[in-house]
Amino acid sequence: MFVPKRYVFERDTLDYPLGQELHDQLTSQNKNVIVLKSNRAVLDKLTSLEEKFHYGKETLILSVRRSFKFMSCRPSAHYQMPVATGCMGRCEYCYLNTQLGDKPYVRAYVNTEEILDHAKKYIDKRGKMTLFEGASTSDPLPVEPYTHGLEKSIKYFADQDQGHFRFVTKYSNVEPLLNIDHNNHTDIRFSINTNSIIDAYEHYTSKLDLRINAAKKIGDAGYQLGFIIAPVFMYDGWRKEYQALIDQLNRTFKDYKHGKITFEVITHRYTERAKKRIEEVFPETGLPMDKEERKFKWGQFGYGKWIYKPEDMDEVKEFFTERLTNMDFETELKYIV
Repeated sequence: MFVPKRYVFERDTLDYPLGQELHDQLTSQNKNVIVLKSNRAVLDKLTSLEEKFHYGKETLILSVRRSFKFMSCRPSAHYQMPVATGCMGRCEYCYLNTQLGDKPYVRAYVNTEEILDHAKKYIDKRGKMTLFEGASTSDPLPVEPYTHGLEKSIKYFADQDQGHFRFVTKYSNVEPLLNIDHNNHTDIRFSINTNSIIDAYEHYTSKLDLRINAAKKIGDAGYQLGFIIAPVFMYDGWRKEYQALIDQLNRTFKDYKHGKITFEVITHRYTERAKKRIEEVFPETGLPMDKEERKFKWGQFGYGKWIYKPEDMDEVKEFFTERLTNMDFETELKYIV
């Protein structure tokens, strides 16, 4: 659970029952509660990007989501459906560091019901199965105790014949989700990596053992379970450590009888803009971002990324394909990129 240093309520938030309820609850607990008269940024007085980053990561903003234009979310889903924005985690490589810029707040919405009403409009317009991604701009699990946005979404999509919900997390507080009647309309994936990568770069996230144990609980609760191994780094001993990760999954799920477990594998890549921001926010970062070891590739959105060279990608693909398609339980390897 996310326990921030301050709770900020934006304008109009208290007009919603959940907003008023949270305000009263947090005030009674003597939390640091700030009520804004507008929706202006609260980091204006801070100067450096590093200061703004860490201040924002310690701030929970309760907000009303006003934009209901759902963005495309290929290949993960048809549409993004954010139930939160931002993340309490401080992963050095995270694309949100660039996307959220100098406003890296953790933002939770008090009007989930309105968000879901608009999801229904997208379902009706397509007239066929429509998949929504709930973690495209956040990791929503840490703020679940405040807004119950995931619980509401899971229950909502359970009743939608042509709607499906999914999200991914690096956290382990899954207990509130275990007894929900999800009707097999929600996929839950866990982002995992080697212990070395988690310790070095995934600050303020759950340890690997906790994520895998939480995943076992989710699978046993009947959800469609998946893992995203990302980002994959090629470093001294990478084969041995990723093999240890795969062996741990094999031990945990060798008797798994709830259907196939999906895998998505994503190698590390970065943009010039991301590199600059990472080095500002994490001056001592050890992230491998040496252009000499990478290949530049233009992306679909008009900007380029530094990815691993073709021969390195071939090695990664061979390694994970061989192992993830020969587990002691049923798997589906969706892609390796």
